[in-house]
Amino acid sequence: MAVDDNHDYTTRGPVVLAVTASMLVCSTVFVVFRLMSRFWIVQKPGWDDYTIILAWIFAFGTSFATCYGTSVGLGRHEVDVPPEWHSSLTKSEYAFSVLYNPALMATKTSILLFYLTLSKASKIFRWTTIATLVMVNVGGSALTLLNIVQCRPVSAAFQSPIPSSAKCTDVVTIYLSSAPLNIVTDLALLFLPMPVLTSMRLPKKQKAILVFTFGFGVFVAVVDVVRIAYLQGAARARLEDIQKHKAVSGTDSRNRPNDFSWYAALTFMWSAIEINVGIMCACVPALKPLVSRFVPQWIHDATLRYSTTGSIVARHTDSVSARRQSTNPEAALSKPPPALSQPPPALNGTEGFMDIMDFLTTPDMNRLAPSVTANSTLADSPQGRKSSTPAFFDFVDVKRKKKNITLMTNGESVFPILMVTVLFFIWGFAYGLLDTLNARFQRAAHMTEGQTVGEHSAYYLGYIIGPLTFGRLVFRHWGFKACYMVGLVVYACGTLVFWPSAVLTSFPAFLISNFIVGLGLSTLEIAANPFIALCGPPEYAEIRLNLSQAVQAIGSILSPLLAQKVLFKSSTGSLIDVQWTYLGIAFFTIALAIGYYYVPLPEASEEELDTASARMPIPHDATLQNTHIKVVWITLGLSVFSQFCYVGSQEAIATRFGDFIKYTMPSLDSVNHQTISHTAFAVSRFGAAIINIWIKPRYLLLFFYLGSIAFAAACMTGHGAKPAIYIIITVFFEGPIFPLIFAQGLRGLGKHIKDASVLITAAIGGGAVFPPIMYGVAQIRDPQFAFCVVIAAFAFGALFPIWLNVHPTARQLADPVRDEQTRRVSIQKREMSGMQRKRFAGLRKRLGKTGRGEELPMSEHRERRVSNTPLGSDTEYPTMTTSKTGSSPLSPSGPHHVSPLSPPEEGTDVRDMAIPWGSSGFN
Repeated sequence: MAVDDNHDYTTRGPVVLAVTASMLVCSTVFVVFRLMSRFWIVQKPGWDDYTIILAWIFAFGTSFATCYGTSVGLGRHEVDVPPEWHSSLTKSEYAFSVLYNPALMATKTSILLFYLTLSKASKIFRWTTIATLVMVNVGGSALTLLNIVQCRPVSAAFQSPIPSSAKCTDVVTIYLSSAPLNIVTDLALLFLPMPVLTSMRLPKKQKAILVFTFGFGVFVAVVDVVRIAYLQGAARARLEDIQKHKAVSGTDSRNRPNDFSWYAALTFMWSAIEINVGIMCACVPALKPLVSRFVPQWIHDATLRYSTTGSIVARHTDSVSARRQSTNPEAALSKPPPALSQPPPALNGTEGFMDIMDFLTTPDMNRLAPSVTANSTLADSPQGRKSSTPAFFDFVDVKRKKKNITLMTNGESVFPILMVTVLFFIWGFAYGLLDTLNARFQRAAHMTEGQTVGEHSAYYLGYIIGPLTFGRLVFRHWGFKACYMVGLVVYACGTLVFWPSAVLTSFPAFLISNFIVGLGLSTLEIAANPFIALCGPPEYAEIRLNLSQAVQAIGSILSPLLAQKVLFKSSTGSLIDVQWTYLGIAFFTIALAIGYYYVPLPEASEEELDTASARMPIPHDATLQNTHIKVVWITLGLSVFSQFCYVGSQEAIATRFGDFIKYTMPSLDSVNHQTISHTAFAVSRFGAAIINIWIKPRYLLLFFYLGSIAFAAACMTGHGAKPAIYIIITVFFEGPIFPLIFAQGLRGLGKHIKDASVLITAAIGGGAVFPPIMYGVAQIRDPQFAFCVVIAAFAFGALFPIWLNVHPTARQLADPVRDEQTRRVSIQKREMSGMQRKRFAGLRKRLGKTGRGEELPMSEHRERRVSNTPLGSDTEYPTMTTSKTGSSPLSPSGPHHVSPLSPPEEGTDVRDMAIPWGSSGFN
């Protein structure tokens, strides 16, 4: 609060000035420390250091513009700003808007250039970093250009009042247009290095320091959200003007007293905080050499000691081999440690080189890496035996081979199926919410029904484009789990684009948001559906897929209820309120994508899929009579066409459901009635999964198709309760068709299953074709007559189950067959595991008797004593390797006595080897 000489007024200027200036000072200190670390200690600056200097220059410009603006009215209400200050205030606002995006762009470019130095061990990490770098710079350049030419002519942007001949873009539009790009790139910078860091085989303190250091970016994302929140006042006022049919042009919004100087002050302040905090986060990883020089105890692991040669030896629970570095622990402990304040050899500037591990680890770990390799402790591990790789790979876990999805039993498949079924619920929830949101968006922005149908079609257009382009590439090269993560990230990007489209009530932006959401969910679906069908015994594929798809239907039931009862309770500004829900969905989705990286899920290569298909006694290579066309290709083509027609008819009913109820029975609540139909849809899928245990899926598919055709035809006649009931029964018969088509369309394709899944998923794009057709017919006649489109679509789709039931070879391909070979192997495994449990039970019983009174053999006693010593204690154990005479420090001397941790000598008879557990024969 400040008081003028003429009158009292409230102002945010002093707070904005103090916070902005202090944040600039903090970022300046961090940049200076970074430059000291890289130019003085390391003596090898990189491009990331030069770009951080450029970022600081832009940050200084934005901060100075904000501070100067507070002296000419920024933070006051418009009525309290003297007229003579308007020109200077407008110039400061223009300077801020032009410099804001370049400052963020330079900061993020510096971080990404640093990430590229870490990406030599992972091609995926490298290419995702490059993609993010391109997105940051292309998007940032476009937004910068938009801010520069926000008015035509450009000089009109800092004139007050704006000339009537000039054309200017609304400033709220400009500021909010950068929100999705900034949030997406902030999250990318935060999560990109985490898989690499968490997979490094380092002591816990080392790993915690790395994750914490790189996790500072979460503050930037939080600040960005807070910054956008302060634009709500302007956005809400603008939406109210649109709803009241007030034409608000960019020029009008700049000239009218909309109190921009008041609500923009905190937006500018938080923007300055975002920029300066980003610079500080970018500087943190590069400060390690400086910290190592002056305060090494901050990053040195407490479980380190020094050997007799002065090198550092790790004693940590995460590394068994590190406990065996010294053969003379007493001498090592008696010698004083060297001064830790001395810089490590790689950082003293004499060589002018900074290795990648100097960034990722502390100096003691850098010296540990070669010593570990020299003592062959890493050679004992699988990755150490395969090849001699750079030190960086010695600290990163090598990927383990995934379980084969086609060899899993019912019991083994429960966990992965549950994890993937979560994704079914998510896209069902998104589908239901999107339909409700489209309707609300239409009413709030006074859009036509045709535009709403266009939004729906844009969503399903993404289903055509996504699987056939990047979705297929990801699926074939990186597998099922990669599709889940990529699909979730793309879906999150689509929900973020909803932010400006809802606030600005922009129909093109809303089309883009729907299209991107479709891209993401289609990428999920090309992997999730075949995963459920393949994960477990093949004879239960349709049952599993129907159950998972039923969970998806439950999500589509809950989301409209949530939207109607919670999100859209108020009319004014409801689209602005729901943007927070979409932002929360985006954050949750990205967190889910990161979580799926760590969830162990089975995979299947094309060779494994081909092998699994070859085990099935079905006619894979059968052809049509007198042709070379395989029956499996005819089956696949008809399944794709059937899926296209089915989804098109399903979506045609969904988009015209409300109009149909109003036309046939106006007294009904169409929203509640549609919820009942969604419930019937979910119930039918659960019921089909149960019935499928006894009835073949091709019979069920034909039955549900015929039921859909019959009751869709019934919907075309009569008025009142009957057609309202018929449409619910039609939706009931729709339910199991999708999973039955998908599962039967994949059978017998072997290594082509992934491509087949891509085609069947792309066929879901029928939802973009049939709803506009049905809308056109309804406009010509009425919503009830428009059901002829649905009947035709169902009739064409029914050609697939007719083919499966008529052609004998197609019947053999479609009918579920048990994989007898895999079944026999699983039975043998269970029998062997049962025998082993009995054997070890007897062993534990004998050992228990020994522990109650009998004296343990000498070697067993010694092993027990070693294993009972707490890890991380001061006792050091010698390296357990076999000497030239075959003796070991933990075993009696003898030419044939071998340590249990070392291989026997060449020529040694295993019958003469002493077994440390006595006569039991088990270790």
